Amino acid sequence: MTVTPLGERLLIKPIKEEKRTEGGIVLPDTAKEKPMKAEVVAISKELEDDDDFDVKVGDKVIFSKYAGTEIKIDDEDYIIIDKGDVLAKFSE
Repeated sequence: MTVTPLGERLLIKPIKEEKRTEGGIVLPDTAKEKPMKAEVVAISKELEDDDDFDVKVGDKVIFSKYAGTEIKIDDEDYIIIDKGDVLAKFSE
């Protein structure tokens, strides 16, 4: 399935990080905070044409904690967020 965001929105895929305690215990997903890091999968046509918006497909971003709408595509989790919910780009 192909999803193309409309308006000033982006489709992002959350970056899942395995959390462990100092003792080496892996925390289950229910005990973790919602991830705020993601990779940009798709950008709306409006944002592609916006010269002031410096985020491209493949960039890694930090977004607002409770932003967007969560969707599932082919058993993978994605989030559709507004342009204003992107707080920063980062690289690892």
